[in-house]
Amino acid sequence: MNRLKNRVLKLAGWAWLALALGAPSLSSAQTPAALDKMVVAGWSKPITEITNLLVEEDKGFFKARGIALGYVPGAGGGDALRNLLSGQADLAFTDPGSFFAALDKGEKLRAIYDIYPQNVFNVVSLKSANISKPADLKGKRIGVYSLASGTRQNLQVLLNQAGLSEADVTIIVTGLLNFTPLMQGQVDATAATDTGLMVGKQRGLGDVNVMEVKNHLNISSDFFVVREDTYQQKKEVLKRFLLAYRDSAEWMIRSPEEAAKLAVKYAIDGQNPAINLEVIKLRNQSSVSELTRKNGLGTFDLPAFQKGAQAYKAFGLIQRDIKVADVVSQDLLPGKK
Repeated sequence: MNRLKNRVLKLAGWAWLALALGAPSLSSAQTPAALDKMVVAGWSKPITEITNLLVEEDKGFFKARGIALGYVPGAGGGDALRNLLSGQADLAFTDPGSFFAALDKGEKLRAIYDIYPQNVFNVVSLKSANISKPADLKGKRIGVYSLASGTRQNLQVLLNQAGLSEADVTIIVTGLLNFTPLMQGQVDATAATDTGLMVGKQRGLGDVNVMEVKNHLNISSDFFVVREDTYQQKKEVLKRFLLAYRDSAEWMIRSPEEAAKLAVKYAIDGQNPAINLEVIKLRNQSSVSELTRKNGLGTFDLPAFQKGAQAYKAFGLIQRDIKVADVVSQDLLPGKK
């Protein structure tokens, strides 16, 4: 009886301390042993632009929401989906092309949070190559991060604008450091992102021509996707995950300098805080849109997303009609009931 009494008093003391410090009471907070593990399958290795996912040890955004965060690296959005579908992860950080391609093959998936509502992809070439429009890519060697990446998918979008396909060019896998092959003349152009281009310029890329894919198809660059069974069975946990992710994204938008310093510790490409800051600022910009300013981070622009699905079918990149309202759900977003 005395042992039980002491335990009750001890718990009461912890509850008082938590309230005194402004922390959740034990009735609403979870102990570390009760954390729900959620693993994200990424499209990349741990790089600066996803610093908000890498700083959990320091910031504890997910732990505060009862989530034990895990991360599985990948080489493109297709990789992220494969890791999701194989059961190695609970959510995939992936791109529209990979998502549409998986749906086209009959996979049961849901998109639940728009990470980057802005299209950040481009195709870059040295000015000396005289490549200024999609038609100029014919017969050229073009670098992509990987064959499973959004760089390849968005390159296909640009090629289609000129009535071309991958058969009209030579695709070369360059990895994330794809501007070095461009500078060394191993490729004539490279498909990349805004952050990749910025880092390339910092490292001496020189004068370039840039074709931005958003001028041809402006849809989201990346979003969180889950298996249909996960969506149906783990809604409460997913809601907490998305709330934690939005906490982390809002922190990086609010405190880019702090994020840049922490990237030195956690990102494999984060050795230079000044470059980190520029990368983070760009990624913060792509995290917001007019719609997210109105309805909160993570909100999908469904009409634009539907146009994207129709465009991918028109380009021949997928064969099926995809009704995005059936595969995009916003009921788990923070603030939704």
